[in-house]
Amino acid sequence: MSATFSSFLYLISAVCFIMALKGLSSAKTSRMGNLYGIIGMAIAILTTILSPAIASYSYILLGLGVGGTIGFIIAKKIQMTALPQLVAGFHSFVGLAAVFVAAAALFSPQAYGLGAAGSIKAASLVEMGLGAAIGAITFSGSLIAFGKLQGLIGGKPLSFKGQHQLNALLGGAILVLIIAFVMSESHFLFWLLTLTALALGFLLILPIGGADMPVVVSMLNSYSGWAAAGIGFTLNNHLLIITGALVGASGAILSYIMCKGMNRSIINVILGGFGTEANAASPTGASAAAQDRPVKVSSAEDAAFMLSNSRSAIIVPGYGMAVAQAQHALREMADILKKAGVKVRYAIHPVAGRMPGHMNVLLAEANVPYDDVLELEDINSDFGTTDVAFVIGANDITNPAAKSDASSPIYGMPILDVEKAKTVFFVKRSLASGYAGVDNELFYRDNTFMVLGDAKKVCEEIVKALNHS
Repeated sequence: MSATFSSFLYLISAVCFIMALKGLSSAKTSRMGNLYGIIGMAIAILTTILSPAIASYSYILLGLGVGGTIGFIIAKKIQMTALPQLVAGFHSFVGLAAVFVAAAALFSPQAYGLGAAGSIKAASLVEMGLGAAIGAITFSGSLIAFGKLQGLIGGKPLSFKGQHQLNALLGGAILVLIIAFVMSESHFLFWLLTLTALALGFLLILPIGGADMPVVVSMLNSYSGWAAAGIGFTLNNHLLIITGALVGASGAILSYIMCKGMNRSIINVILGGFGTEANAASPTGASAAAQDRPVKVSSAEDAAFMLSNSRSAIIVPGYGMAVAQAQHALREMADILKKAGVKVRYAIHPVAGRMPGHMNVLLAEANVPYDDVLELEDINSDFGTTDVAFVIGANDITNPAAKSDASSPIYGMPILDVEKAKTVFFVKRSLASGYAGVDNELFYRDNTFMVLGDAKKVCEEIVKALNHS
């Protein structure tokens, strides 16, 4: 295959990836977006395999076989609740790949057309240094994100005095090491640079609390894109450069959008540890004192009665719905209500769940009509005229303290105005605080009724009560 024809196929692949991003921007076109992505990746892989520069296929086929098998098994077995940590895990692999490619290019530059060892061009050394640094930060940061999302590491921020100063020192050290590496081509400095970046990745993500993890996952997605672009420069592969830049830029834009949704600073996300001081200041005694406050506990039968006699209902899904795998029972409940003439819609907060679009994916899996699923800015004003708000497994994104308590770590975060509905049914296992570790003021409002129990079981009981009414 000629170099010109390969470049043409890579261009087609890049266009497919652009169309994939465009398609994934809407729930209605997401399937087509995924298809474009699959086609683009297939073209890219085949073009690379058929390149005349390939001297041996043994390791390539082995890698495709092992990686493809692992990917297939994961895709078949993965639960929707585990998608956030899966994404974080995949990001770590991209970062590690960037480090390995940079190391391979340093040890064997002639194989990459970079010249002989000891006389590599300065531009190529800059690419290796940046690629290794970004890749190492992505790898270690993604491991911490995976651990927090999987529950292996606590969701509370792990902070210490002087952490920001230490991060700044490590960041400065990385820049100095890159300059020294470019000037000397020292293997020792390369590995010291990589280890310093690994440490910075750990320290950037450890201080970030659980409630902010959706933004972290999005930002790590951006980092992995820039790491892939670095690989592209090292390999002189235009498609990797384009694809990495697309992922990096789109991830950064998504992070900015999510920061707006959480009233966070994008600069603080990049630096790490945002919201730490507020979280650390949150008194443990506040939650304990809240246990003595009166709440109204209701039942699935009462919820079914109120829902069936309402004119409109808004469902607010959260991570608790995902854990219980309650989306199918919830859709069945909504279908019965719609047949009875109740106007039913779903309200999605931009950071509901553990990653961007988590709730949308779960509802789509249950075949909930796209037109019934609305974002915060499209439905928030409707809560005041809604008869029943049905909150299932959401917590921090419905907490009125975000608007009234300046000492709260979620203060200023835009929330769904659930408390404005005439009646609120809150489905939750217990009165425990959410992922941010903050007690939810909504539990104690006069119009709120707590339905304590497993979300799936509660929905099934409501469906049973509706069918017998």
